[in-house]
Amino acid sequence: QVQLVESGGGFVQPGGSLRLSCVASRSIFRMYGMDWYRQAPGKERELVAAITRSGSTSYADSVKGRFTISRDNAGNTGYLQMNSLKPEDTAVYYCAADSVFIPWGQGTQVTVSS
Repeated sequence: QVQLVESGGGFVQPGGSLRLSCVASRSIFRMYGMDWYRQAPGKERELVAAITRSGSTSYADSVKGRFTISRDNAGNTGYLQMNSLKPEDTAVYYCAADSVFIPWGQGTQVTVSS
């Protein structure tokens, strides 16, 4: 079974940057689009960014211009570059492949605070 593992989260001050990674156990991102979601305490999970199989990207309005989603050419690693971070970006971030047969990763915590 394909596994997704997120990393790169941490504690950062407002205005700082983090780069999240999502490593798949197989090169699935050549076949499927990839999404990054986040869930803050007491809030519903929300879609933050998405990249299609063909490479088209889309972003939630709240992160547009600050976050960039990408993937490597091998198709087994995806990224979320997060710049100009705000306290409201604090959440657990998850990556997902556009397939119901591929389980989500365990998530990585991002905390933005002064």
